[in-house]
Amino acid sequence: MDASKAKGYFWVLLNLVLAGMVVNLVFFVMPTIKKYGDSLYPVGSISVSAEGKAIATPDVAQVSFSVVSRGKNPEELADNNNQKVSAAITFVKSEGIDAKDIKTSGYSLSPDYQYDPKTERNFITGYTLTQTVNLKIRDLFKVAKVIGGLTPLGVNQIGGVNFTIDDPEKVMAQAREDAFARAKVKAAKMAEQGGVRLGRIISVGEYGSGPTPYYGAAAGKFGLGGEAMSVAAPTIEPGTEEIRVQVTITYALK
Repeated sequence: MDASKAKGYFWVLLNLVLAGMVVNLVFFVMPTIKKYGDSLYPVGSISVSAEGKAIATPDVAQVSFSVVSRGKNPEELADNNNQKVSAAITFVKSEGIDAKDIKTSGYSLSPDYQYDPKTERNFITGYTLTQTVNLKIRDLFKVAKVIGGLTPLGVNQIGGVNFTIDDPEKVMAQAREDAFARAKVKAAKMAEQGGVRLGRIISVGEYGSGPTPYYGAAAGKFGLGGEAMSVAAPTIEPGTEEIRVQVTITYALK
């Protein structure tokens, strides 16, 4: 091979090597450097926090009721208690409450003791059986009727009525949107007052308080337990619930 051909091959090979280095630099090295630079916390940054709110009307009422029976024979006690609970469940189903919204949450049979000072010992005088059922009432117009119709069936304890939102995430999204809008406006004003410009968003944080429960009028009327009487249906108002979301946004400064 003569010198001119060898020199030509050398320059071709050198050009290929240089082209490969350029391609590697453009497509691999520079993006890596950019990613590394983006990962570094900027020297100048600004953080703002803001709270967003959303108001919603509850669409679900949560109610619990119990049948408490006392007696000396556990089998008779269970039979009597079960009949009352079955009658109560049949009633609430007749009011349109779906079976998936009816849940037995407690079944407890415990002995009742009495102290004998002569023998200095406790002895069993009988038993107490408690069955508790939780309800979700989705038609709020039926809450008062359901509560009023339970007591004549032998239900002698009714828990407080808790009004809540079945899908709070929808309302949470509204509060979050409000919070972000407030935070962006606040950051823009702070940057303007400081004579700087906002850059990219570095980090975002969120804290949500969730719905604030509202307890209806039945909580005070039936929540203390004891023997219940046949009463007129109570007046119950679901009110509203407030959901709050607080966000914190950190911007880089240009």
